[in-house]
Amino acid sequence: MHAISRRARELGTENAFVVLAEVSRLQQQGKDIISFCIGQPDFPTPVNIQEAAIRAIRDRKHGYTPSAGIVELREAVANSLSQSRGIKVSPDDVVIGAGAKPFIAYSIQSVTDYGAGDEVIYPNPGFPIYESQIRALGAVPVPIHLREALSFNFDPNELEKKITPKTRLLIINSPHNPTGGVIPRKDMEAIAEILRRHPQVWIFADEVYSRLVYDGEFVSLTQFPEMLERTILCDGASKTWAMTGWRLGFAANKALAPVFTRWVTNTESCASQISQWAALEALTGPQDDARHMRDSFLERRDLIVRLLNKVTGVTCQSPGGAFYVWPNVTEACDLIGAKDSEEFRSRLLNEAGVAVLADIHFGPRVPNEGQHIRFSYAASREAIEAGVARMADFIRQNSRK
Repeated sequence: MHAISRRARELGTENAFVVLAEVSRLQQQGKDIISFCIGQPDFPTPVNIQEAAIRAIRDRKHGYTPSAGIVELREAVANSLSQSRGIKVSPDDVVIGAGAKPFIAYSIQSVTDYGAGDEVIYPNPGFPIYESQIRALGAVPVPIHLREALSFNFDPNELEKKITPKTRLLIINSPHNPTGGVIPRKDMEAIAEILRRHPQVWIFADEVYSRLVYDGEFVSLTQFPEMLERTILCDGASKTWAMTGWRLGFAANKALAPVFTRWVTNTESCASQISQWAALEALTGPQDDARHMRDSFLERRDLIVRLLNKVTGVTCQSPGGAFYVWPNVTEACDLIGAKDSEEFRSRLLNEAGVAVLADIHFGPRVPNEGQHIRFSYAASREAIEAGVARMADFIRQNSRK
């Protein structure tokens, strides 16, 4: 048997797609499944964006572009980031990629060296690709725990304790996947103050849900003194404009933009030219559809939180952003005799036909925080009502108390 590399062995996955495959298999068997497992808007891409892509095809914009992306899109991204965050971003600071996800790897590869013991601090629970890429690229993963009592944020004082001379990168994500938590201004300011004392640390700011904040304000670390130069600001088209399959993201950092450009050249060559022209329309065209989607997500958030808090054994905080809820199912697990959230998730899928993700799909379970599951409420009102009702019936019918 030919050996594979340590890098390949340590490469993780995104369990949303694993569960999605499980859901597909059950549906092919004729099972009725209501799925909340994938973080994807259920709306079509707005028509004006579709039309921009069609125009690009008809105008023969089919070939390679510069690796950093077409100038028109880089200018639009720079303008959008500058206006929305109150900062100054140049088009030369912007690199376009095939989704926002590649920039996680590009950032880790650009500021850490394989096997050197360089450390990357990342949120736990968190987007699973963070830890996967840290490990596969030979850095040391250092989780910082998000606490339910802190609205699923971390204590800035804990961050100070995590930073060592080996720390090279801090990953922050607000609004947050999987909890929907939003880092408040006072905490972001405290994070910036701590980082000023540790100039060797870069920051990867995952802001792909920046336009999906419902409570309070969106705050970017780049807005604080001395942070813009050190922060890799990452955003994309997928969530705001329902463009997940178009694979179009972008990152901005003055010092690292040339490095990211070389990574793009070495990997994808360039993002799809057609998707780039579509994204240009997304950023510069009418925003009515984007506002409608955001308003719909807010209504769905309020609905699912209200319904989940009526389910026996379940408590659910109201998240400040994104389109996820992270209910605590510790008592529900105890009621039905499930040893943990993963057993609860599996039984809920196979016995009640409701697909969710368990907390362990987003990193090691946080000590003393109980059991949690994730719902993506990027689903119809009817699906939310039916899915939560099924879960309530499942717990009631299987309760041992």
